[in-house]
Amino acid sequence: MALVHKLLNGTYILRKCLKPGVASCPFLGTRSADYCSSSLEKPAAAPGKASSQRKTEGNLEGHHQREVALDITSPEDKPEVSFDKAIKEEIMDHFRRLKNDIVNHWIGPEGRPLHEVLMEQAKVVWQFRGKEDLDKWIVTSDKVIGGRSEVFLKMGKSNRSALLYGTLSSEAPQDGESDRSGYCAMISKIPRGPFERKRFYDWSQFNTLYLRVRGDGRPWMVNIREDMDIIQRKDQMYSYFMFTRGGPYWQEVKIPFSKFFFSNRGRIRDAQYQLLLDKISSIGFTLADKVDGPFFLEIDFIGVFTDPAHTEEFAYENSPELSPRLFK
Repeated sequence: MALVHKLLNGTYILRKCLKPGVASCPFLGTRSADYCSSSLEKPAAAPGKASSQRKTEGNLEGHHQREVALDITSPEDKPEVSFDKAIKEEIMDHFRRLKNDIVNHWIGPEGRPLHEVLMEQAKVVWQFRGKEDLDKWIVTSDKVIGGRSEVFLKMGKSNRSALLYGTLSSEAPQDGESDRSGYCAMISKIPRGPFERKRFYDWSQFNTLYLRVRGDGRPWMVNIREDMDIIQRKDQMYSYFMFTRGGPYWQEVKIPFSKFFFSNRGRIRDAQYQLLLDKISSIGFTLADKVDGPFFLEIDFIGVFTDPAHTEEFAYENSPELSPRLFK
């Protein structure tokens, strides 16, 4: 019986070894069949092991089939995607926001009674207590023109501040056009209302910018932009310096709005104009001190307040409003 089983097994393996379309050669005997079975087939397992192996394979195959069946989603279970429904919901959301704006406008500025707003002496505009506060800001660097500076923004320890960090590189890009480089910036996003209408901040009742920061000793430029729709004035801003001390201690920075000077494309203009505090669109921080290497700036909050000791309206005399004879 063992000889018959071996002969039948060798004949089956020989049939598997032959290529399709080639007739069997009558000169191949049992020796060739035995050689083919011993060289290409794995040793046969014991009957008990073979039955358990077949049972295990059957279970695995059945389990795999069940998984495949679960992965296949029937046409009835597919989620329906309706663009008309999404557009309708978006429009309804904008109308709800517009309704809230109209109601808040009748109540008072920002939905508060007018007497509360007029009596307010200090206000926190931006603070950093979670990821949703970071989403109100964008970071940029000279990489947009081919530079090598890098800047990142993340939450500080215990989610109580924002950490702006990176590496400054003043190496000019090899594009044959730019001969200067080396800046990193953090800019607040312009607030948007219903139907993506631009909003602005009204700081006309305050006279000082108030920040709580912690830096590494580098000087920063604080930039404020007005809400202007004129294309020719999109690169205009008002700036002033902020010097960080370095070290582990926080510092409170107070900059009067009268100190901010007018600039265009990074150059201070001869004619200075006063900042319009009722049309503020965004604020930003720029590092461009030409000192290559790592940097960081940690910000707790950014606010405005009224300093009764500060009575200066405008710090620069070369203004058409203050000295018109200088610009005749």
